[in-house]
Amino acid sequence: MTHVLADGSAPTLDDRGTSTAQLTSEVLRNALVVAAEEASIVVVRSAFSTFVVEGSDASAAILDKDGRLIAHSMATTLMNSMALSVAVPFLLADIPLDTMRPGDVFATNDAYKGGVHTNDILVFKPIFIEGTVEYFTATLIHVSDIGGASAGGMASLATEIFAEGLQLPPVRIANADGLEEPIMRILALNSRTPDKVQGDVRALIAGASTAAKRVEELIGEYGIQGFANGVNDYLEYTEVLTRAAIEDLPAGTYRSDYTIDDDGVTSLRGHRVQVAVTIGDRDISLDFEGTDRQVAAAVNSSISQSLAAAVFAFRCFVDPTIPMNDGCLRVLNVNLPEGSLLNAQSPYPCGGRFLPAYAAMEAVLQALSDAVPERAIAASGILQPFSIAAKTAPYWVHLAYEFGGVGARFGKDGPDATGIHFGLGRNSVPQVEPVEVRCPLIIEEVEYIADSGGPGRWRGGLGTRTVFRLLADAYVTTRGDRLETGPRGRDGGKPGVTGAFKKRAPHGDTVVLNSKVNNELFLAGDAFIVETSGGGGIGNPFERPVESVSEDVKAARITVEGAWRDYGVVVTAKGDVDHAATEARRAKRS
Repeated sequence: MTHVLADGSAPTLDDRGTSTAQLTSEVLRNALVVAAEEASIVVVRSAFSTFVVEGSDASAAILDKDGRLIAHSMATTLMNSMALSVAVPFLLADIPLDTMRPGDVFATNDAYKGGVHTNDILVFKPIFIEGTVEYFTATLIHVSDIGGASAGGMASLATEIFAEGLQLPPVRIANADGLEEPIMRILALNSRTPDKVQGDVRALIAGASTAAKRVEELIGEYGIQGFANGVNDYLEYTEVLTRAAIEDLPAGTYRSDYTIDDDGVTSLRGHRVQVAVTIGDRDISLDFEGTDRQVAAAVNSSISQSLAAAVFAFRCFVDPTIPMNDGCLRVLNVNLPEGSLLNAQSPYPCGGRFLPAYAAMEAVLQALSDAVPERAIAASGILQPFSIAAKTAPYWVHLAYEFGGVGARFGKDGPDATGIHFGLGRNSVPQVEPVEVRCPLIIEEVEYIADSGGPGRWRGGLGTRTVFRLLADAYVTTRGDRLETGPRGRDGGKPGVTGAFKKRAPHGDTVVLNSKVNNELFLAGDAFIVETSGGGGIGNPFERPVESVSEDVKAARITVEGAWRDYGVVVTAKGDVDHAATEARRAKRS
């Protein structure tokens, strides 16, 4: 396959077949990734929110004036880079390029205009070349609190967007003279933690400004046209690589679906996301026509988040070394029907966006698993977010989540407590000590749940149990799913064990909370328990090697009872196998 440069000429090749333009573009690409990475580090080190500071949850990207994604930091999640990319055209529709001035910075959190949900603020800084805006640097974090029915943006029972917090259309938040104080005062007035939200916004601006400075330095080094050519070359090369990867997939149309257990508000059950994945010669279509309509509950997604889920699932089946930028997106045709769970319109709430987005991701993964069974993956436990917040002023908020187990993959067990996630990773879960310092609570337990991984020839990853002991009265809000129906297995594999949110009184009485509750009162001394789902298994569990079951028992991933019940293996507590009894047990199930 011949690589043609942006100007239509053929590249010069060295003795290894690598073009000089390709090398230059790769050096430039990495320089831009480093610039974005530095921006995200600046945000983390400058932010005020515990979740950002301790979980390093900050995203940064570099885009052009058309919203093409040029580069993003290694810490940036697809859910955030897609939001930053999708939001640019909406930003320019409200604030035209010719009205922007050097030093301007813009912000928005409008879920219907490329955003995520109200608590995620997107910040954009234009980069001028000879007086014209050509590029943007952008940053995004989940700020501490921006109002709404529940602290930290967790209005789990919202029936409209207005309960989820202050909506911010694209606005100028800073100029060459400094911050736009009226906007900052509006943010502060609508927040339970005004100092933190203002500090978070300043951190976002600092990160975007840092990245802008680095991009300007690169433009100075490469020249205006050299920089533009280099960017176009590596975007085109990414497109070439992605199309080549699609050629390795079997052509055809593959269908699948996934459902959300409940919405927490209505009596409707099993909200369904449906997809038809059509693999062509050099492109791929992901059509979500047939997905259920949006509902007046927080289980809808904005378009940027659904797009991110679809892109992530596709990338799981191609070469992971292919860069993530606009060149990859060019080969994808994604249909997200307007007014569906995956493309909500105002005033339908979007705070629970990850629930339908995860269902979309799972549907695509299962469709592609049918297409490429040697790379198949079973369904996974998803992240289970929650907030623990002060009952009265002075306000404090612990906003966090835990992960379920990843589904088994063909030939491999699923990783434990990681969650297959187009958003964040395990390292974003805050450590125990800083949380206990900042909030009146003690984290008494963080452990794997034995037998929670879906049984199979290859076992699903384990879920977790985390116990928070409250030292002061507080409100707890939850937003979970796959707590009623465990993540599905494949090809004879069993589903993962469901998770739960629980409330345990000091004397030991425990009640299971609904998957979605808003401001549940916990008294000092009560314990809040978060249990996550295990991943689904692949293949007949009675065909799992006896040695693997024995090792799992020794590692406390499977109990003695679970080995007998789920795998037909008779073992002692030390993992020693009774081979004769095992053969007899398995023979009865064959």
